[in-house]
Amino acid sequence: MTETASSVLTSWSNFYLMTGSAAAALTGLMFVVITLITTVERLRRDPEGISTFNTPTVAHFGMALFVSAVLNAPWRSLAHLATLLILVGLAGVGYVLRVMFRTRRLSAYSPDLEDWTWYSILPFLAYAAILAGAIMLYAVSAQALFAIAGGVLLLIFIGIRNAWDIVTYIAIGHGEEPPS
Repeated sequence: MTETASSVLTSWSNFYLMTGSAAAALTGLMFVVITLITTVERLRRDPEGISTFNTPTVAHFGMALFVSAVLNAPWRSLAHLATLLILVGLAGVGYVLRVMFRTRRLSAYSPDLEDWTWYSILPFLAYAAILAGAIMLYAVSAQALFAIAGGVLLLIFIGIRNAWDIVTYIAIGHGEEPPS
């Protein structure tokens, strides 16, 4: 870690400005999605679906925003940045494991392979990439930033796809009981 933090991070500032802005805007759009969900009576009575599918999507956008903001901060030492990002990666991996546990316990809906892939496996890989990149910052900082960037982008694309999945699920009427 002989390089200064600013010399390594400066070339990434536009990337993280863009990803942070996108994550912030998409987080706002998730509030619109949540508003749509509350209009579906059955989903309001079943909060386990919200905590399993919607909340993690907002959390992934929030984490992408956080990592982007952290990487735009004027760090003096890559060691401090690496330590914070290791904690972020560990927290993300732990959170995804918790979501996986919730997903297995769902009673109102049986997740298929696509759900497991987009709501559990890919987020796990994204946080693992951030964690690996953070660990690599100590030795090969230039390459490590590509791993972290990949994790952040993956979180944003997962969030976009999952928000779309949630909206289309509601729009086509899944989960609604037939009229009596």
